[in-house]
Amino acid sequence: MSAANNANHAVGQLVSRLLLRLVDLLQSHWKVIVVGIPFFWLLLFFLAPFIIVIKISLAESLIASPPYSPLYERAEDGVLSIRVIFENYSYLWEDDLYLNSYINSVKIASVSTVFCLLIGYPMAYGIARSNPTTKNILLMLVILPFWTSFLLRVYAWMGLLADQGTINSLLIWLGVIDEPIRMLYSELAVYIGIVYSYLPFMILPLYANMEKLDVALDEAAADLGAKPTIAFLTVTLPLTLPGIIAGSLLVFIPATGEFVIPDLLGGGNVLMIGRILSDEFNANSDWPLASAVAIVLLIVLVLPMVLYQRIQARERGNL
Repeated sequence: MSAANNANHAVGQLVSRLLLRLVDLLQSHWKVIVVGIPFFWLLLFFLAPFIIVIKISLAESLIASPPYSPLYERAEDGVLSIRVIFENYSYLWEDDLYLNSYINSVKIASVSTVFCLLIGYPMAYGIARSNPTTKNILLMLVILPFWTSFLLRVYAWMGLLADQGTINSLLIWLGVIDEPIRMLYSELAVYIGIVYSYLPFMILPLYANMEKLDVALDEAAADLGAKPTIAFLTVTLPLTLPGIIAGSLLVFIPATGEFVIPDLLGGGNVLMIGRILSDEFNANSDWPLASAVAIVLLIVLVLPMVLYQRIQARERGNL
């Protein structure tokens, strides 16, 4: 009985030392742990799927499950053979369908981003300069659409833009037009849907940036003789550039790969890369080609961001 008590006491002391050591480790390296946990999370759930998609893009399409060839195989004699196929990437440049879809996606996303900026900038400025009570109400109105399903909001625009929808009916009742205007299943409808859906992503970063601006800067510019337009262009606009860039990225990146809005509001008449990806994965079951399309799209979106960050870092180094 005494031997068992001694063993339990020794185990308890060992556990206590380990716990104390763990506490000391957490206290001395808490910054590394706080940063490391989300970094590991992003590494696991972004880099791992990215590697899997790259592996599939280098495979050959098969009528099997999964519908692509393995990257490596081990023969009966134990020899490991690796088979890498780059035809999926070369096919993207041979067929104009994919190149045109990339160009059209970037064009629609760019134009939509510009419209979001033109609409969102004065809205964010007005919210930032309003009194606290009005500011909270306006911010709630900006966030309010997120309380409703994204899909339901797109369906609502289908009802508004249809030939016999609310907008056409109202215009005919007012006598502005004699017959319905074709708005649904067009590029115009896609622009309207993207601008409406992603406008809050432009307003909120701009508001967060404008909220930090000192109003005295504009007053000082006015005291020095600057007109309101000159003061805006030389003081306010440069200081809000980080918010403009953040909002533009938050709109442009998801808009480029958008699928739901072009599919529902465009009705298949608007060519975008999201629709191509869906068709290749689901209708054609060509996972390797679809993965190649996704990888090229990711490169198209990531490279400008990397270049911008390098330019920004170089400018900070020169200061």
